[in-house]
Amino acid sequence: MLPSPPADATRVNLSSTVEVNYWCQALNCTETRLRNAVLAVGLLVADVQAYLQR
Repeated sequence: MLPSPPADATRVNLSSTVEVNYWCQALNCTETRLRNAVLAVGLLVADVQAYLQR
């Protein structure tokens, strides 16, 4: 079960541990993969999700 969604569900906030944990669960990835995806494509969840599905 996912924790409560972040305040802005369209962007990944890497400054918040709670949000990083949320996105790792929601996108089924490790924190390292999440951070690498954000570095590669930016903070928009749709872009991060597409990157992780490659």
